[in-house]
Amino acid sequence: MSLSIGIVGLPNVGKSTLFNALTKKGVLVANYPFATIDPSVGAVAVPDVRLDRLTKMANSEKTVPAIVEFVDIAGLVKGASEGEGLGNQFLTNIRETDAIAEVVRIFDDEDIHHVQGHVDPLHDIEVINLELVLADLQTAEKRLERVERDAKSGEKELIAERDVLRLIVPTLQSGKPARSVALSDVERAAAKGLHLLTMKPMLYVLNKKSGVVNIDAEGGERWRELKQFLDTSNAGYVFVDAGVEHELSDVHDDERADFRRELGVADDGINALIKAGYELLDLISFFTTGEDETRAWTIKRGATAPDAGAAIHTDFRDKFIRAGVIFWERLIECGSWAKAREKGLVRSEGKEYIVNDGDVMEFRHS
Repeated sequence: MSLSIGIVGLPNVGKSTLFNALTKKGVLVANYPFATIDPSVGAVAVPDVRLDRLTKMANSEKTVPAIVEFVDIAGLVKGASEGEGLGNQFLTNIRETDAIAEVVRIFDDEDIHHVQGHVDPLHDIEVINLELVLADLQTAEKRLERVERDAKSGEKELIAERDVLRLIVPTLQSGKPARSVALSDVERAAAKGLHLLTMKPMLYVLNKKSGVVNIDAEGGERWRELKQFLDTSNAGYVFVDAGVEHELSDVHDDERADFRRELGVADDGINALIKAGYELLDLISFFTTGEDETRAWTIKRGATAPDAGAAIHTDFRDKFIRAGVIFWERLIECGSWAKAREKGLVRSEGKEYIVNDGDVMEFRHS
């Protein structure tokens, strides 16, 4: 299952630094707008202690984690939807992603230029979000104009698309994101093909910097306004010090905690971001384990056993018979799959079984 999150934000807020820390992939980082001209894509392992413990139990030769793909987009500026800066070519790059992570700078530093001349996180969010809305409005209005004509043919799919666009366009015209429109499952399916940016779930990444004034620590008006916006919009957000995380990306795991203490950054912002991105997409992991490999498989929450099997191979869905299931902690307590089966702890589940996060599974098919 391919999952991707587009990283957006104004220039010089720390997007590429964050991307480097996420993927340990060398992306051009410079203290001026548009340093990143081509989108960069990096596959990032979802940190999961369960996977490590299952690998150790089974003495697996290989460990394969769940993956989230992050797409780094060049900095957007006011007017990007109309081609300002490098504009639409970057907005196009995130249309295929599953979600958006918006990086917001919440530190003051005279040595790092801010495109607006001063740091105001809420204003930055409003600029980016409006550009995403305006880009979607262009797309939706053009499509509605065409589909209004084509739907006269009576084709059901075109009528459904026309009807959902009639709901979405006025919302975009009012400056609100498409995700704020209450849609039925049928309407949401009709809107999916539009690839609207503001229909995607959004996560705000609040980028701090050690050694300077951080707005949350300062606790002034800028922080109060930002916090009120995040709370009232029920937005997901995480704190990250992209600069520190980038420095730590090359430090060995055993030494990383000591470096964090020295730098005064206790929490692992990168792990928090990866996990939050995974949760944002409403995903869970189930596991397969054995001597050859232990692997985390990504599925949507609420998936049935056959659907989970399809993540491995379509035969496990199309020719599904039964699945052996045990929760990962119970399996580790037993010490092996064979011992868990001897104790009667491996359940045999059918097609209707809803897979839980942390299930270890073994599939049977015809």
